[in-house]
Amino acid sequence: MPEFPVRKITVQIEEILHEGGTALNAPRIRGAAIAICANPFARGYHADLQPAMEDLKPLGLMLTDKLIAAMGGRVGIDGYGKGAIVGENGEVEHGALWHVPGGYAMRERLGESRAIVPSAMKVGGMGSSLDVPLGHINSAYVRSHFDAFTISAPDGPRADEILFVLAMAKGPRINSRMGGLEVWQVKGEDGLR
Repeated sequence: MPEFPVRKITVQIEEILHEGGTALNAPRIRGAAIAICANPFARGYHADLQPAMEDLKPLGLMLTDKLIAAMGGRVGIDGYGKGAIVGENGEVEHGALWHVPGGYAMRERLGESRAIVPSAMKVGGMGSSLDVPLGHINSAYVRSHFDAFTISAPDGPRADEILFVLAMAKGPRINSRMGGLEVWQVKGEDGLR
């Protein structure tokens, strides 16, 4: 059973009031919860990684709970995404360990959420940034919710660490006007439309 001891947790919240157009009555909120953990798979090749996803499930739930609380509660959260930056002594596949524990934790806590949780991962050194993709929680085709939340940690991930991140949003991009499927048109039957 691999261990992923957490060195550091950071929560980032943005309140966006306008994007050059008319100011909103209430801000759009985007947030991310980040954990920097030891990578038990660093410095070697390990054929069987999948069982370690189970070990990361408590971290997924903890970060989800912290992020929802920081965003003022569940109400209004309609976008999400996840990602990982693997330190230099690891491989990108170690970041893929986050797919199940990160995505399923958000779905469990957010309730109805049928769309796939967008994801990005890479190998990078300390201070690397990651554009965490965001999408609508019930319909992957809602263009107004296509976005990214850029995260970084100045002191991580270190060479033998992994930075795991969950991101959420309340509301579409400000002044979204690119057409496509609108939120009010979502049927939510299959996670696509």
